[in-house]
Amino acid sequence: MLPIVYHPIYSDFPLPDGHRYPLQKYRLLKEHIDKLGWPVTTFQPTHLEPENLKRFHDKDYVDALVSGSLPLVKMRRIGFPWSEALIQRSLTSLGGTTLTVDKAIEHGVAVHLTGGYHHSHKDFGSGFCLFNDLILASDHALSYPGIEKVLIVDCDVHHGDGTATLAQEREDIITLSVHCDKNFPSRKPDSDIDIPMPIGVESDTYLSEFVPVLTLAIAQHQPDMVIYDAGVDIHVDDELGYMNVCQHGIAERDKAVMEACHQHGVPIAAVIGGGYRTEQSALVPLHAELIKAAFNIYFPNWSKEL
Repeated sequence: MLPIVYHPIYSDFPLPDGHRYPLQKYRLLKEHIDKLGWPVTTFQPTHLEPENLKRFHDKDYVDALVSGSLPLVKMRRIGFPWSEALIQRSLTSLGGTTLTVDKAIEHGVAVHLTGGYHHSHKDFGSGFCLFNDLILASDHALSYPGIEKVLIVDCDVHHGDGTATLAQEREDIITLSVHCDKNFPSRKPDSDIDIPMPIGVESDTYLSEFVPVLTLAIAQHQPDMVIYDAGVDIHVDDELGYMNVCQHGIAERDKAVMEACHQHGVPIAAVIGGGYRTEQSALVPLHAELIKAAFNIYFPNWSKEL
């Protein structure tokens, strides 16, 4: 059974009417998996204690955000109005990403039905990201005996700027970001490996640029764990993406990442990342490709039933 991590709180905090954040896609994806009867085991996380974030986030920032005393201008940069429900949702999703790491180490692969908060920096949040769960997940993985290096593979359309800065001084966390060059954020600090893609890039070019670099990164750095941000905002119809990758291209990308990890015996903890459509149900089949890829590579006998 494929381990997946989910909590109903992921789609449950107040947002103003017309907000761009696709809050319901997490619930819709879980309902899709349940309706089709896919052979998964669902694990429900508990919230992460804020003290655990102070290993890499600024103490005053963590305390101010959790308590609701962060200045309004900084909340606007994050993109959400502050609420207790927002904080509980965020801390629970952070606990979910660390739980996904635990299950991936135990089973070889696990998928989190949220996550990918890569715009969160040491002392400020940005782009719908309060705290950086990719760095948290890496730091958590490194606490396991035998895990000495983690590779973050970030395929969200937006550059993982917060992740890049937080990992800049760390030799045990390698960052790889493949993203749209002319998209948010405007300032893109160097990852260890950056693959900037032009606006309008199509599936074949995307895959031909990304997959060889991924293969080389794993061979060169020999990670003991991969954290994979499988954003689908590279899709041609995404409202914030500016790329022209089709659903089949997303499927091939997810399969390539899973296959590379499987071949090298490297556990992979995947988060679903970004994806932005006014009609949120349209995101479900795109995010579902990640689940299918996990089955295709790790449970090929069960994949025939999907």
